[in-house]
Amino acid sequence: MNSLFEGVIGHASVIALLESELEHPAQAYLFTGAESIGKATIAKRFAAGLLGGVGDDRALRLSLAGTHPDLLVLEPEGATSLGVEQAREVVTRASMTPIESSRTVFLVPDAGSMTEQAANALLKTLEEPLASVVFLLVAESEEDFPPTVASRCRTIHMGRVPSDEIVSALEERGLDPREAEGVAIVVGGRPGLALSLMSQPEVARFRELWLEIPDQVTPHPGDGQRLASVVLEELQPLVERSIPQDLPREKAQRARRRVEMSLLVSGLEILASWYSDSASLQLGGPIRNTDVELAAFTDVSPRKAVTSAEEVLDAVVDIQSNLRRELVLANLFSSLGSGT
Repeated sequence: MNSLFEGVIGHASVIALLESELEHPAQAYLFTGAESIGKATIAKRFAAGLLGGVGDDRALRLSLAGTHPDLLVLEPEGATSLGVEQAREVVTRASMTPIESSRTVFLVPDAGSMTEQAANALLKTLEEPLASVVFLLVAESEEDFPPTVASRCRTIHMGRVPSDEIVSALEERGLDPREAEGVAIVVGGRPGLALSLMSQPEVARFRELWLEIPDQVTPHPGDGQRLASVVLEELQPLVERSIPQDLPREKAQRARRRVEMSLLVSGLEILASWYSDSASLQLGGPIRNTDVELAAFTDVSPRKAVTSAEEVLDAVVDIQSNLRRELVLANLFSSLGSGT
């Protein structure tokens, strides 16, 4: 791997593909995948390659800092969405000659927040782009965009990174092997989240918190509400310590939401794995959480365990759909506590 993508954790096949397209890129790329998977990092490094080539350290440095004169990074207006005025600014800039590179690159690291009006304003530029313009859009899914926008992009889907690659990368950064394995378990294949959490002592407690939930749930709504509050409260130290102190307020708010979302999804996946283990063990299969007391897995029936795992994964979808997190968790925990 050359210096352009040096230090990136995982995604070797995606990197190889992008390297092969540096000289003759598509007009627009859409990077998709889970939160904290590394989409924006790879898109920004790809932008540097488009602007300066593989060995241009200056282009890489300026692109990573967001200050290259031919790289326009579009951030949401305020704390939430990308608006039509920003899209019109892109349309205007796209008609101009690059300042020092042979291309102008537009990077939208939170493109899923684009309003419908903004997407429509951008559509004509995507339909009739200049040869010197490349768009790099970053979002969790193609479904975040109108089909007319997504269909004009080359989609680069990025999957989860294997745990052993994350462990190796964390060890290379000085983390103790056992701690690196603990972080890798928590982050569920998300290298960006792993780098944010690698130095935080609360990581080990995070997994324990979610694995203890099956023993604490009851059918009473009040208990579900209380447990939801506890979970969200325990997340906050991890979230706050993951946000750089020098970020402007609105960027910090967006970063805070992304980290909290990644942690909630990771936690729910850990919880779902407990119920999957419960069903598997009782039916004679293998388990993932080998450090959990085996007797605990028999507290629910195999049928209830399977149903509960499905309910937990449904809650992941609800939370990613921006429903109220505390309410989703409270309802989930009450449902998990009903019946055996």
